[in-house]
Amino acid sequence: MIPVILCGGTGSRLWPLSREAYPKQFLPLAGSETMLQATALRLDGLAQLQAPILVCNEEHRFAAAEQLQEIGRAAQSILLEPCARNTAPAIALAALAALEGGEDPLLLVLPADHAVADVAAFRAAVTRAADLAAQGNLVTFGIVPTRAETGYGYIRRGEQLEEGSWKVAQFVEKPDAVTAESYLASGDYSWNSGMFLFRASRYIEELGHHRADILDACRNAYAGAARDLDFTRMDADAFAACADESVDYAVMENTESAAVVPMDAGWSDVGSWSALWELAERDGDDNLLHGDVLAEDSEGCLVRADNRLVGLLGVRDLVVVDTDDAVLIADKQRVQEVKKLVQRLKHSERSEAQRHRKVYRPWGYYDSIDAGPRFQVKRIVVKPGKQLSLQMHHHRAEHWVVVRGTAKVTRGDEELLVTENQSTYIPLGVTHRLENPGTIPLELIEVQSGSYLGEDDIIRFDDDYGRS
Repeated sequence: MIPVILCGGTGSRLWPLSREAYPKQFLPLAGSETMLQATALRLDGLAQLQAPILVCNEEHRFAAAEQLQEIGRAAQSILLEPCARNTAPAIALAALAALEGGEDPLLLVLPADHAVADVAAFRAAVTRAADLAAQGNLVTFGIVPTRAETGYGYIRRGEQLEEGSWKVAQFVEKPDAVTAESYLASGDYSWNSGMFLFRASRYIEELGHHRADILDACRNAYAGAARDLDFTRMDADAFAACADESVDYAVMENTESAAVVPMDAGWSDVGSWSALWELAERDGDDNLLHGDVLAEDSEGCLVRADNRLVGLLGVRDLVVVDTDDAVLIADKQRVQEVKKLVQRLKHSERSEAQRHRKVYRPWGYYDSIDAGPRFQVKRIVVKPGKQLSLQMHHHRAEHWVVVRGTAKVTRGDEELLVTENQSTYIPLGVTHRLENPGTIPLELIEVQSGSYLGEDDIIRFDDDYGRS
């Protein structure tokens, strides 16, 4: 069995914490580990399990690889999508990669951004589904519903196949409240989890039968793929020609071999702030408080204060999320609509829709502290032994002041060491590189000045991370 972890998605309903450049699967929302890390760790204990295949956006490749390394895990392959094309193509790429070695393994398809409270129940459901999948069934995991939920799709059971498993009679869209109540009362419906188990060849066979266009596009993209470090980068033009389609619409709703195995494991897709509030342990006033928060005469609220003190007084059912550069205040009953705010930010071309103030890079991160006309100030942290690309800028000069550690600086034909409380200047148009040769993180303050300060004003001549 090979886990296929789908790391796409932007989690826009969890803005401002989740953003396109660093979405919810890379954040520790439901525990001390990030959601990707928790997904990988709950696989421990499953029998005959190989290392996972990750499918993620090209922009997130270093975050995905590094987070697995932090928990002592490694992917056998990280497949990079040049653009988002939904779950049917993503799983097809993973199936093609799994079949390349000549074997035909079971694929356990898992979104990277779900939470599971009862890991033992999760593993038991997977073990129960493995026999069905080995027989050629395409198995989906149906979450045992605990309420009449209108935010999930549902699966209706058909005839029983084996003890604890049924044929799928019907996939149904998100219902209204009355219909959801009837589903719950009947006992024949479960929530659609988006988790699957099937043989790689069976998925390819069914996809080719029902959506040959998607399979052809994925085969072309995979055939033209380039290997880059630990990553497999799909042919961009071939993959862009692929239809944007979910695995439910492309395969599961059309196949005659769909089966459902119930899973009662405290599952949540953590798809909104209210879902996170329901998932977590709350205080005596039903509040979920994270960070420096004072709550007085307030009930049923979710508050995240990552940067400063947040006070609540006499309010009910609010969501308050404070980040470096944005604050969300919302009625908890309307948090599904947060993506409307994100759409408005995108329409206005505001950077807050895509990026946080702190931006992670494979060598470390930078934090944009201040900016104004013709200047920008950043705090830069470089990990021990890492270096930035050899680069130059057409429109800006840079001043670097080291506040911790030692910097090895390449500046034109010079090479110099800059230690704490020392500084150096990089004139406009001069080739340069920053490196941390030490054993502690290198921290410096960078002051940029010039006519244009965008991140795309970088000409790279050499890069450890394969960036153009």
